[in-house]
Amino acid sequence: MDPNYPETTWNLLRGAISEIHKKNASGLSFEELYRNAYNMVLHKYGDKLYGGLKEVLEKHLDEVAGTVASAQDDDFLQVLNEAWNDHKTSMLMIRDILMYMDRVYVSHNSLPSVYDMGLTVFHSQVALHKRIKNRLLKILLEHIQNERNGEKIDSSLMRNITQMLVSLGLNSRSVYETDFEQHFLSTSSEFYKVESTHFIYSNSCSDYMIKVEQRLKEEMDRVQYYLDSGTEPKIKEVTERELISNHMKTLVDMPGSGLVSMLKDDKIEDLKRMYHLLGRVQKGHDLMREVLEHEVKETGKQIVSDPEKQNKENSYVQALLNLKDKYDNILAKAFMNDKNFQHTLNQAFEFFINMDNRSPEYISLFIDEKLRKGLKGASEEETEKTLDKVMMLFRFIQEKDVFEKYYKQHLAKRLLLGRSVSDDAERGMIAKLKTECGYQFTSKLEGMFTDMKTSSDMMDSFKNWINNMDARDPLAGIDLNVSVLTTGFWPTQSSANCVLPAEVAKCCEIFKNFYLKDRNGRRLTWQTNMGTAEIRAFFTKKHELNVSTYQMCILLLFNSAPQMSYKEILSATGIPIPDLKRNLLTLSSPKYKILVRSKNEQEKDIPEDDVFKFNDKFRSKLFRVKILGVVQKETVKQRTVTQQKIDEDRKHQIEAAIVRVMKARKKMEHSNLIAEVTKQLQSRFRPNPIIIKKRIESLIEREYLERSKTDRKMYQYLA
Repeated sequence: MDPNYPETTWNLLRGAISEIHKKNASGLSFEELYRNAYNMVLHKYGDKLYGGLKEVLEKHLDEVAGTVASAQDDDFLQVLNEAWNDHKTSMLMIRDILMYMDRVYVSHNSLPSVYDMGLTVFHSQVALHKRIKNRLLKILLEHIQNERNGEKIDSSLMRNITQMLVSLGLNSRSVYETDFEQHFLSTSSEFYKVESTHFIYSNSCSDYMIKVEQRLKEEMDRVQYYLDSGTEPKIKEVTERELISNHMKTLVDMPGSGLVSMLKDDKIEDLKRMYHLLGRVQKGHDLMREVLEHEVKETGKQIVSDPEKQNKENSYVQALLNLKDKYDNILAKAFMNDKNFQHTLNQAFEFFINMDNRSPEYISLFIDEKLRKGLKGASEEETEKTLDKVMMLFRFIQEKDVFEKYYKQHLAKRLLLGRSVSDDAERGMIAKLKTECGYQFTSKLEGMFTDMKTSSDMMDSFKNWINNMDARDPLAGIDLNVSVLTTGFWPTQSSANCVLPAEVAKCCEIFKNFYLKDRNGRRLTWQTNMGTAEIRAFFTKKHELNVSTYQMCILLLFNSAPQMSYKEILSATGIPIPDLKRNLLTLSSPKYKILVRSKNEQEKDIPEDDVFKFNDKFRSKLFRVKILGVVQKETVKQRTVTQQKIDEDRKHQIEAAIVRVMKARKKMEHSNLIAEVTKQLQSRFRPNPIIIKKRIESLIEREYLERSKTDRKMYQYLA
């Protein structure tokens, strides 16, 4: 072989590579060049070929770097891009010529491929050139800064340059990250730190959030248009940290436009924007929920402690319903029904509703008004919708047994006075309570309905029995209607010894004989405080008066005397003093004036020397006049009695729960027993651990349980 063969062949190939760099490749024979390169590798001159190529590339790219470095700033990226595109094209041609070297020599010696070597040389000779590297970074960052300031830039050119940096990393992002991305992220962080600080102190919360949304979108678009996709999570983290995390406390607490202001003014769009923005960062939603809970609690506390609303239970409950509607709307439209926000709202409502121990009573009174006849301007559907909302408030009540007590009283009045909207509405409400609290909660309420149905059937039988009697009209024209109530189902009181008029007392005795003839062992006790009557009264013209049993007893006294003193009425009727005074006030009130007082009728109390006279000049446009009793709220004394009854009932329920748990477990430690009993009873009320302990002691005394002889904190069940 010719000793000059390798040099001659290499010179031939070097000349061809030079022509390729000069863009004169059209006159070259690629087949011949490929064969020459093939022969060099075949004759073990691969190292000369590979090393020579590297030298040629370095020399050529040195010249290219000089051209790029001397370009003006305005043309710099364009010149660099052209140099990069030319280099890629050249390297593809050179790779084709040296394909055999790539396949054999490069592979056997674990060297970078021809194309990869070209990229490495371009990186070292051009991209890292002392007059190019920093200038390239500076111009790229300036372009991005200009775009952030609203100027138009050549996105396509920017994309080519950033993709060049990615390509120079040889299947890694190392060059892109080191030469550009790290600096991009740090300058972005600084830019947004300054901008956000300036903007937040000169704008409202709403304006700031709109600006943040705009900036976040711009950065995501920037990645999409001309940055590497791997930059997205990093720039996202930077912008969210600088624009949201670092300012979220200031945003939420901003006076006049922060979260509290948005909640008060129902700014749904702003709330929705804040929910989405703060949801991007850690603890963003936690901060929102904290402020939300505090605001709802404070608003609720104002309602609960407002003396005006407390004196009007309907406005009290309506205010709570309005507040619930407001935040349900915010939850659905702004907070996407987020379960965590729902839980926060529930906690806040439960907190302030249970601050007022009369909430169960007020809610029951509100339901009572909605279920009574004559609810103005409300259809059945509207009433049903309102009751569903009230059930939401009911769920927040911890002392559901107190609600049950009052609900029973109010239901009794509606059923006995015939004031319900309909049986369907009443049963629907009980079904809601049953779904919420279980059968045990509503069993007595359902028993009340059963009693009313049984009483209706019984009165049909009673009337048939009367019609079949030998005596003619034994009831003397009185239409008697009796409701027989099961003790335990109804909120009956110890019967007051009211003296019924003789004709009414006779009718009651006849009914009693009828009832007991087939029911040995039963006992009837008349609850005169729960009855009503219709009586005919003759004034200047005839009227029918719808009155309570007590009012009937008072009015019928005036058949035998035109006027009577308070003491005489008290003696003749035996009505308890509070009830007597209340009914006399009603009958003598300016609204009705069926009786006329000797004292000032504006007075809300009746002195013992007061005298009442039948007002025969009474007038009304209506033939049937309904005398509604003065609605008297539960007195402190009555409330104390009610609470005592509730406490007594709770004792039995706590003991029953203790026995149930111990019967199942046989042995149990003190704190575990307390926890289990509390868990079982919390659907009705929150038992006090001290009370549970007292009931445990009581059960030990009665030998239902005993303490372990080895461990005083361990209880054992005694069968």
